[in-house]
Amino acid sequence: MSGVTPSKPSPWTIGWRAIRPHTLPLCLSPVLAGSVVGWVQAGTLRLDITLAAAVSAACMQVGANLQNDAADALNGTDGPDRSGPARVTQLGWAGAGQILRAAWLSFALAVLAGVYLVVVGGLVLVLLGLAALVAAYAYSGGPRPISRGPFGEVVVLLFFGLVAVGGVAWLYSGKWSLPAVFLGLVVGLPAAAVLMINNLRDHASDSGAGRRTLAIVLGPVGAGRAISALLLAPAPVLLLLASLGWPWIGALLGLAALVMAPPLIRSVRAASGAADYNRALKRTTLFQLVLTVLIVVGIGGFHLTGWG
Repeated sequence: MSGVTPSKPSPWTIGWRAIRPHTLPLCLSPVLAGSVVGWVQAGTLRLDITLAAAVSAACMQVGANLQNDAADALNGTDGPDRSGPARVTQLGWAGAGQILRAAWLSFALAVLAGVYLVVVGGLVLVLLGLAALVAAYAYSGGPRPISRGPFGEVVVLLFFGLVAVGGVAWLYSGKWSLPAVFLGLVVGLPAAAVLMINNLRDHASDSGAGRRTLAIVLGPVGAGRAISALLLAPAPVLLLLASLGWPWIGALLGLAALVMAPPLIRSVRAASGAADYNRALKRTTLFQLVLTVLIVVGIGGFHLTGWG
């Protein structure tokens, strides 16, 4: 069994592993991107909005991770032949009921942080928040979990990109805008690549468990090509964003992160086992974070200096 340790670790270690902290940049990057769009459009930096959105997004991500841990053990997806890191329910370190209760607690905390955002943003944020919460639950829960079908990457692009960035920008400025759409795509595309790399790694076990992920539908070669496209696609979108003029031209700083994409693509194509894919997953998450930070610094810098 992949990742099995000889003895049960401390509760803190179990909890840390269960929440999968390495996935948190995927939900925090769109908060940063949406904040810089909102800051430029509203002219005011609202750290209260950014912090509340970050807490809500992180708790929703943790809740989805915990629910996935328990659900995949219960439905037989995570068995002894799992190629990815072993999960705490699979290892017997915690019962499925315990992990599911922790998931619901995390979802509740996300809602609690979201209440403040609703006060700021009104009905629009109620609808967006409910949609995000339903998507987080439906990813592994319900009668037809999203994770078992071919639409996971689309959901990630939507909720970890367009909805998250656009929602935070709305909280700042009360409007939707083309920069928010472009940045939503830039942040969401590598997030979708993370999921596809994960599913490509689990191709064999997922297929045996009856899943039909996009990686299974496309096959290993097609999935590899799709991952390449997802990692390279932010470049033309950044150029479109920069074409909007000041201060969006600062987003071109993000192109510096694109030097990380070709080695990532080569590593995925050359991967021959779970360890290779797991390294690629972490590097892709880092790529998204570096890309986002550079864009935020570039746009924020131009906005502060008043160039244009």
